[in-house]
Amino acid sequence: MNTELLRLYQSAQAESRLVIGLMSGTSLDGLDVALCRIRGAGTETEVDVLEFTTCDYDQTYRQAVREVFSLREVDLQQVTLLNAAIGRLHGEMVRDCLARWGYGPEQVDLIASHGQTIYHCPRSLHGLADQPNATLQIGDGDHIACTTGIITLSDFRQRHIAAGGEGAPLAVYGDYLMFHQPGENRILLNMGGIANFTFLAADGDPAKVFSTDVGPGNTLMDAYVQRHFAPMTYDKDSQLALAGKVNPTLLTELKENEFFSQPVPKTTGPELFNLDYLARAQQRSGTENISHQDVLATLNRFSADTIVAAIKDSGALDGPCRLLASGGGWHNTLLMDSIREQLPDVAVDSTASVGVDPDAKEAVLFAVLANECIAGGQSGFGNPARGIPDTSMGKISFPR
Repeated sequence: MNTELLRLYQSAQAESRLVIGLMSGTSLDGLDVALCRIRGAGTETEVDVLEFTTCDYDQTYRQAVREVFSLREVDLQQVTLLNAAIGRLHGEMVRDCLARWGYGPEQVDLIASHGQTIYHCPRSLHGLADQPNATLQIGDGDHIACTTGIITLSDFRQRHIAAGGEGAPLAVYGDYLMFHQPGENRILLNMGGIANFTFLAADGDPAKVFSTDVGPGNTLMDAYVQRHFAPMTYDKDSQLALAGKVNPTLLTELKENEFFSQPVPKTTGPELFNLDYLARAQQRSGTENISHQDVLATLNRFSADTIVAAIKDSGALDGPCRLLASGGGWHNTLLMDSIREQLPDVAVDSTASVGVDPDAKEAVLFAVLANECIAGGQSGFGNPARGIPDTSMGKISFPR
């Protein structure tokens, strides 16, 4: 037997596994690295986050990815080179983290790498009836495995699409395995570049579980700050938005998109919600000359309103419910205040209240997906009617 297959088999049979989850989001701020001890699988999954950090990207990285990010026409050579280069870079970042934390590569069973999304293309966006859902993440898993010496699982979203989904959101799988609480309806709201949420019913019935993107989280606000307030990359503590006022005319125009009336589940990305989207809304509403602070205040409310509207329209609030937030949006005080104001009967907190750092959550979720691929796959969790295929995910790369 191939020694790497034997190693993988032994890891799958072990009482617990040491798994590193990697998440690189559309904000391009850095690589989230979570070292997790995972016991069991399926609904018996237990996770301890031993270490977590975000390895910052430099400006060269950010610029290189932006040149191929969410664009229909790009330099194919640059995409090809970045696929390998990002894999190696992420592998080097993992090695550096392990050295700082005092772990050797031989102690780690698996790496779970999300990769760097450069184009998300479900049918609802491309509009081509004879073409499938599609998505593309780069940062090749083989390069991570060879750079670190650790078995690596990657390309999770491709399997989701092949099994009948849209490739997003994938959080629903980890949310169900990690955060279901008998007797309590829960909404797991993640606000990265795009906002999405998972609903978990109090009775644990998989048929009631669903997850969906709802529209922009931070992507429009971050992009606007980066263009008009460089070198700032985001509106820290909502200071810029708090200095402005919501423009009702622009806000109404921003909401005029068929995406918001589509039934859940649905997915989207910066391919739709970008600065061109904002510019068209400003042109149609005659608001091109309002202040940058007013634009940011309006974008902030746009994110809050569309998040709340999607939650209300989904039926998730038919009974008492607890909302657990994560992602960069959790730190946006104005955004969170707006959500709380519009959901006065919902207990709103972060995932820290149930033991998971809200900044680490997505990296941890991919570690859980890798664990499920290797050691689980028998939970039978799925809800195809809600776009949740019953499938395990992750392509396996051996280090040698």
